[in-house]
Amino acid sequence: MDNKAVGGLIITEDVIAKMASVAAQEVDGVAGLVKKPQDLKSVFAKGDESKAIKVTIKDSVINIEVHISVKENHKVTTVAEAVQKNVKTTVQNMTGSAVTRVDVFIEDVVFNTENQDAQ
Repeated sequence: MDNKAVGGLIITEDVIAKMASVAAQEVDGVAGLVKKPQDLKSVFAKGDESKAIKVTIKDSVINIEVHISVKENHKVTTVAEAVQKNVKTTVQNMTGSAVTRVDVFIEDVVFNTENQDAQ
C-alpha cells in the first residue's frame, strides 16, 4: 500500500478514500456509492478490489476513482462534474496534497419506485 507523507504524517489510501466517499455523497443527485464491478482478475487478486472508491498514490500524485449511482431527474454529467470538484477540493483541503485526477463512473440510475407505482 502506497501512503502519502505530509509533514511527518502518513495518510493512507484508505483514509483518503474515506474523505472522497463523504465528499461524493454530499453532492446533490448522488444516490449512493456503488462497488465497482469485478472482473475475473480482481476476483483472484489480493485485497478488496470491489471498493466504490479507489485511490492510487504514486510519486506524490493522487488519483481517485469514484463509482456512484445517480438519482432520477438529475443530469448525469452535472452530477459527475460536481462529484469531481467536491472530491478534489475536499481531499486537497484535508491533506494539503494535490489531487491530479478524479474519475467518476456512473454505475446506476436510481428511480423512485413510489412514482412508478402511482402511474
